[in-house]
Amino acid sequence: MSPQLYEFHLPLSPEELLKSGGVNQYVVQEVLSIRHLPSHLKAFQAAFLARGPLAMLEHFDTIYSILHHFRSIDPGLKEDTLEFLIKVVSRHSQELPTILDNTALSVSDRSAHLNALKMNCYALIRLLESFETLTSQTSLMDLDLGRKGRKARAKSVHGFDWEEERQPILQLLTQLLQLDIRHLWNHSVIEEEFISLVTGCCYRLLENPTISHQKNRPTREAVTRLLGVALTRYNHMLSATVKIIQMLQHFEHLASVLVASVSLWATDYGMKSIVGEIAREIGQKCPQELSRDPSGAKGFATFLTELAERVPAILMSSMGILLDHLDGENYMMRNAVLAAMAEMVLQVLNGDQLEAVARDTRDQFLDTLQAHGHDVNSFVRSRVLQLFTRIVQQKALPLTRFQPVVALAVGRLADKSVLVCKNAIQLLASFLANNPFSCKLSDTDLAGPLQKETQKLQEMRAQRRAAAISTELDPEEEWEAMLPELKATLQQLLKLRREGDGMPEEIAEKETAKEVEGRIRQLLAKASYRQAIMLTREAIGHFQESQPFCHMDPEDSEETQFLTLLGTIFKGPEAPTQKKTPQGAVENLGPEETGCEDKSEPEKRKENDELVKQEMLVQYLQDAYSFSLKITEAIGIISKMMYEHTTTVVQEVIEFFVMVFQFGVPQALFGVRRMLPLIWSKEPGVREAVLNAYRQLYLNPKGDSARARAQTLIHNLSLLLVDASVGTIQCLEEILCEFVQKDELKPAVTQVLWERATEKVPCSPLERCSSVMLLGMMARGKPEIVGSNLDTLVSIGLDEKFPPDYRLAQQVCQAVTNISDRRKPSLGKRHPPFRLPQEHCLFERLREMVTKGIVHPDPLWIPFKEAAVTLIYQLAEGPEAICAQMLQGCAKQALEKLEEKNNPQEAPKDTPMLPTFLLMNLLSLAGDVALQQLVHLEQAVSGELCRRRVLQEEQEHKTKDPKEKNTSSEATMEEEMGLVGATADDTEAELIRGICELELLDGKQTLAAFVPLLLKVCNNPGLYSNPELSAAASLALGKFCMISATFCDSQLRLLFTMLEKSSLPIVRSNLMIATGDLAIRFPNLVDPWTPHLYARLRDPAQQVRRTAGLVMTHLILKDMVKVKGQVSEMAVLLIDPAPQIAALAKNFFNELSHKGNAIYNLLPDIISRLSAPEGGVDEEPFHTIMKQLLSYITKDKQTESLVEKLCQRFRTARTERQHRDLAYCVSQLPLTERGLRKMLDNFDCFGDKLSDESIFSAFLSVVGKLRRGAKPEGKAVIDEFEQKLRACHTRGLDAVEEPETGRGGSQRAPSAKKQSSLSRHRHLISAASDNDFVTPEPRRATCRRPNTQQQVSKKKLRIVFSSDESSEEELSAEMTEDETPKKTTPIRRASTHRHRS
Repeated sequence: MSPQLYEFHLPLSPEELLKSGGVNQYVVQEVLSIRHLPSHLKAFQAAFLARGPLAMLEHFDTIYSILHHFRSIDPGLKEDTLEFLIKVVSRHSQELPTILDNTALSVSDRSAHLNALKMNCYALIRLLESFETLTSQTSLMDLDLGRKGRKARAKSVHGFDWEEERQPILQLLTQLLQLDIRHLWNHSVIEEEFISLVTGCCYRLLENPTISHQKNRPTREAVTRLLGVALTRYNHMLSATVKIIQMLQHFEHLASVLVASVSLWATDYGMKSIVGEIAREIGQKCPQELSRDPSGAKGFATFLTELAERVPAILMSSMGILLDHLDGENYMMRNAVLAAMAEMVLQVLNGDQLEAVARDTRDQFLDTLQAHGHDVNSFVRSRVLQLFTRIVQQKALPLTRFQPVVALAVGRLADKSVLVCKNAIQLLASFLANNPFSCKLSDTDLAGPLQKETQKLQEMRAQRRAAAISTELDPEEEWEAMLPELKATLQQLLKLRREGDGMPEEIAEKETAKEVEGRIRQLLAKASYRQAIMLTREAIGHFQESQPFCHMDPEDSEETQFLTLLGTIFKGPEAPTQKKTPQGAVENLGPEETGCEDKSEPEKRKENDELVKQEMLVQYLQDAYSFSLKITEAIGIISKMMYEHTTTVVQEVIEFFVMVFQFGVPQALFGVRRMLPLIWSKEPGVREAVLNAYRQLYLNPKGDSARARAQTLIHNLSLLLVDASVGTIQCLEEILCEFVQKDELKPAVTQVLWERATEKVPCSPLERCSSVMLLGMMARGKPEIVGSNLDTLVSIGLDEKFPPDYRLAQQVCQAVTNISDRRKPSLGKRHPPFRLPQEHCLFERLREMVTKGIVHPDPLWIPFKEAAVTLIYQLAEGPEAICAQMLQGCAKQALEKLEEKNNPQEAPKDTPMLPTFLLMNLLSLAGDVALQQLVHLEQAVSGELCRRRVLQEEQEHKTKDPKEKNTSSEATMEEEMGLVGATADDTEAELIRGICELELLDGKQTLAAFVPLLLKVCNNPGLYSNPELSAAASLALGKFCMISATFCDSQLRLLFTMLEKSSLPIVRSNLMIATGDLAIRFPNLVDPWTPHLYARLRDPAQQVRRTAGLVMTHLILKDMVKVKGQVSEMAVLLIDPAPQIAALAKNFFNELSHKGNAIYNLLPDIISRLSAPEGGVDEEPFHTIMKQLLSYITKDKQTESLVEKLCQRFRTARTERQHRDLAYCVSQLPLTERGLRKMLDNFDCFGDKLSDESIFSAFLSVVGKLRRGAKPEGKAVIDEFEQKLRACHTRGLDAVEEPETGRGGSQRAPSAKKQSSLSRHRHLISAASDNDFVTPEPRRATCRRPNTQQQVSKKKLRIVFSSDESSEEELSAEMTEDETPKKTTPIRRASTHRHRS
């Protein structure tokens, strides 16, 4: 066919070009074979050199054949074809401007160029798509290869990097479309297929997942420009909108790419309407459909969010269309719309100069954001808080919104979602960092100024109201009010004038009648009636011809004339402010007497401005005060989250308290101290967060010099030590140790501390003591800090001054103790431990201070003595000798005091008396020495024996003959050495045990001499009734019992008697700690006394309950005591009125929940004990306890088993209260469909109890929970269960059982009436008749069970709980005789189907 006679139609598919179409439609004549393609391509190239781009008209079949065989031809041919087609299209685009400008162009030439243009573009674009398809498939095949492997393979396949070739092609097509090519078509209307061809390749490129990679950025930009030209010049808007929506639904990677393109089209290309079109399409999407299409919703949500960040002003006009998605089910779409609103608030609706419409829009957006802070989905709530955080950080939140948004954040702190809590803390931290009020937010500091300024404002408003009232009063009414008093004054003056009395008012010479009239009016207004009347009388005589004094009716009486004249003056037509007040009269009036009617306009304006300023000041202070109160409230909530949430939340809490502390909130110090124990956290992130917090707060103080900064640092750390507990000091010591080891504390800090300790710089005794304490803490990290100045430290704290400073001496002892390693020596250590000789001055001074101080009643001597004994055993060679001398010296002094008291002249019948404090000190010292001697033997001596043995074995091994070494194999030798080592360890342990049992408390030892005295004090509390002495004696007895099992066994009854019967809480608390230690050291001895330990959990004293809770927590979690039914006493602590004890109990159960099925196994016993009529708890506390405990049941199997057990317990429950408790427990379990089936199987157990409203409500709540996440197939079971519940509630159990009995023929359960009668006579039934009471078999299981099982089921089994499946010995130890039920009716089951759960 001649090129001039045909017309090329762009096909929808390549196969259409092979079919014969309409008249003059181009058809491919022949698809060339692969071997002929190179030659025909060369012919095409030659023709192109001769004819230019029109050569395509004759050689299109060649290019079509190459496209047809694209997968099979040689890569070099593909590359040559692509390069050649780029030249053809480029040449054509260069020639077209001249051709288009040629007005004399013939129709045939125009048609030829049009066909060539379409052919060239079609060929180039199809070749581009072929390369793109092949590359995508190759990349999918090479996913497992490395990055280099994929690239190498791509190059080997194509011979070039295709990703670098796409951009020039797209630029060429863009250049072509920018020409005015529409003149090539008839009527200058370009066919839609041509635009679709060009833009289709762009969308095909965008579908490639790698298009979003950074390396493909030039390609993305080229695609954007090409589509931008199509939009602006070729009316591609509708098609682009539809295509973008489709791609967002199916390609997740395209959201960011399309956002960049759309925002560029809207700004640089002026196509703002495309934003509205896309928003309209998204807004019209059905929310229900999006909830079923999460990938499409995610694409739309990402697109809207990022588009709002780029062009918020353009998108804002379309927000009304998107609001429907806020009510949809898909949370991602809600997040996207809310994020778009936030961006508009940040970028468009920000500032104080907004118009009223914009301000209303901003307020609506903020209202919507606040409302969704309570969204049902936690991700939406979290997103809202994140958006508000950004708004606050960029200071775009109006001040009027501060209080409600802060309240929202504080409320979200109690959210169940960890993510929401974390973002709420971040929002509050942003509020603090960007608050407009003050850098110091102390509500106590703000309360004073607020009260003062509020009072001032009230006074100003009162003055304003008084002035306003006086100006607004009708003169006639005011005259009527003053007339009676004025008349009485006038009558009195007239009477006095007749008698010749009265002082006339003088009128100045230059005063006019008007001025005098004004004076009279002022006097009347001030209620100075006497002066007004006298001045009026003078004016009548002075101004006889002037108004109004000349109009006097002579017929009236004098009184009437005066009253008429005064009325005329006061009620005159002229306004009072128009009168001019004489200067002298004004000076006589006070400021409060001067009405505002005499003030000029500037003065009024100034007063108004002052009032407005005062109102603004009060409002500012009120906002600041309310803000600080909210922050204080948040501190209390956030501090509780420090130990209850995940690592990320704990880190946020720590950062929050750092910021709050920097803003000077007084309660922040509580949080800073509370975070200290987190230094022991096993989570590295939490530990590092605590270290970073203390770095920020304390290691970077302000100061001009290193010394000034060191002094500030020491001062801040010393504040932490004020009233600090032992635990707080240990935590701070660990932190300082970490800082010292990393050299983060400057040398200037150590220098200043030593200067304060040695009093080279003036400081108070407490500051000196804190300096020594800090030096001791730092010595943990670097022992040489104290070790190199040991003599200096001894001279500081242990000098011979009187009275001695025991507090400082105690800190010196603890600081010196830190230079040695307190841990037991490990086998790897070959060097001997660091110890000082007995003759060292340190021990001499300690012995002397302890011995001399025992006779003085100083309360600080006891903690010093304890630290001194610890130090001696830690550092001295032969510490037992030093302490024996110390004990002997103290005992000698006590005897001397006793002899002094026993005067020979007194009657011999009087018993000698010893001061109470001296006896207390002596027993306390003996107890400390006893305990430290035990620790010394168990750790230091045992470790040293082991070290010497290992050294000896190594030495013997080295001296052995080489032949002897080879006699046995290496494995055999290692085994023998292991056995020898184990035997040696046992021998050493037996040696230490023998010393403790046989020698330490033997009559020949020093400690044994104190045992009779100690036992006498403990056995005679009436004789030795001093509380401090009793406490010291009980603690010393516990320490002595730690030494020997024999001595402990003989004194256990005394210990537990004192623990139970002592009237002193401090004694009971001390003995609780002592018996806890004994339970670890001698568990077999203490085990029979375990119920007495549990009993202290209900002690009336808060201090004892807290101590008992701590001790039992350690014993139970370390498996040192058997967890029995008494653990319910720990559960009762969950409702303890003391928050610390309740928190302790909660922490105990948190830890216990990590120990397998411990809580699950204990729950039945806990429920029985807590709901028992005797010894249980009230109903509301029971609910609180069980809600906490049942929250630990998370496994489905545990839930199902527990449901069955609880349902069965309805049979054995004796009271209605127990029925309600069981129903409540069932309602708190996380039930599943299988759990519901368990309830249906055991419906007979509780069906007759449903008439009780609270039980019925509890089971209905179970139905409500099950419906929330129920599957369609499970809803039928739920409906059936609910129908049975309602039927039993309204008509009783018989109403639902009668039809079923008739249908299935199964045996009916006893009716509610019969059941109640059985329960009433339960005590009359003997144990032998238990078989008569049989639990009915569930009907569901019965109808499906084979006959063989029914026969087996005749063997009745007793229902038991896992907690009951223990040995008889455990059961007998679990309950006392009075707690054990005397007559019970065990429930028998008729089947073994569920014999164990």
